[in-house]
Amino acid sequence: MKPILISASILSADFAILKDQIQQVEAAGGDWIHVDVMDGQFVPNITMGPMFVETCRRITNLPLDVHLMIEKPENHIQAFARAGADIISVHIEGNPNIHRTLQAIRDLGCSPSIVLNPGTPASAISAVLPFVDMVLVMTVNPGFGGQKYIPEMNQKIAEIAAMASQLPNEVKIQVDGGIDASTLPAACQAGANVLVSGTSIFCHPDGISGGINALRQAVD
Repeated sequence: MKPILISASILSADFAILKDQIQQVEAAGGDWIHVDVMDGQFVPNITMGPMFVETCRRITNLPLDVHLMIEKPENHIQAFARAGADIISVHIEGNPNIHRTLQAIRDLGCSPSIVLNPGTPASAISAVLPFVDMVLVMTVNPGFGGQKYIPEMNQKIAEIAAMASQLPNEVKIQVDGGIDASTLPAACQAGANVLVSGTSIFCHPDGISGGINALRQAVD
């Protein structure tokens, strides 16, 4: 099994003590910081923008994993790249010029990632799979944190893992939504190797370190 990376979703963090919370993720061995960007149009919620990513960049040297749940992401990727994003994920849904957008992300020095909502089949990304470094499989309907994992997504993860195994380049498979110690093993068994988790890290009864340790133990 490939090494498992944990991307801590700061949508569930306490923003009043954001610096402390991110530093706790670092100290506990978290691998990435996941930033959910929502515009109230692509999904029914509004969250954070490039200035927030820039703030995170000043706090940490961990890779910033930025997920754009926005209309016309191609108009905003340069701002997020300048703010310090390392990975930029954009949706296949509603993006007719997705290949151009993915290439633009790479040209800006960031790692391009493609995202699928629960209702989008794995086959939808077959044409662009050779041009990405990661596929993000949404295991809940995007827009809000704290939702329950959709177990039927494990089959989609497995399909994408099989597709990716045929490529000469390594493609990571990330899952986001309802990831905790109980849902993580099946996702990993299906082929996921980057796990986004917010509530089970930042709201864990034993604190951030306890949340990350519980995820690591579930993988082991």
